[in-house]
Amino acid sequence: MIEWIDLLTLIAIVMGGLGIILLSMVILTFTRRMLIKPYWWVIEKKIMKTVTKKKVIKEKPKMSDQQRESVTFNDIFMFMIAVPLVLLWVGFAGYVIYHGLQDASVLQQIEGYTTLIAILGGPALLIIKDALDVWKQEQAEKTAFYKVKAQAVIDYNDASQKQAQMIEANEQQYEHKTGGKK
Repeated sequence: MIEWIDLLTLIAIVMGGLGIILLSMVILTFTRRMLIKPYWWVIEKKIMKTVTKKKVIKEKPKMSDQQRESVTFNDIFMFMIAVPLVLLWVGFAGYVIYHGLQDASVLQQIEGYTTLIAILGGPALLIIKDALDVWKQEQAEKTAFYKVKAQAVIDYNDASQKQAQMIEANEQQYEHKTGGKK
């Protein structure tokens, strides 16, 4: 049977490995952006020279701040600290519950386990609460967007129907004035 300390060490090693993988992905993304950006700048410069020679200037659409948004410190913080902390907390709580039902010695040391779960659980619960608040805000924005979109469709259909009725009324008036001749 694996000792609980060995299992905690294994979980810590796995979390460390995941952290290293995540860090390498972030570094790779940054370096790719830094290497690709100058390349696109050279291509854009050549295109602008060609376009200027032809006296046809096409204006490049401006990117919004949301499209230009890149990885921030908070994103890195969430993936390097918050996500592993929450996963460790949930994993350790599951471990204690599972082995508490299987092994009586775990129940004898339950105070130490619950203290560790509480220490990890405080920050983990705050992180989860913040994530849920962000999710709620996104859902509220989606709902508001769909309400505006639905109202726009309703207004468009109403205006289209009024226009069709006005065209028919004008045609009827014209036919009435001209005696049915077009």
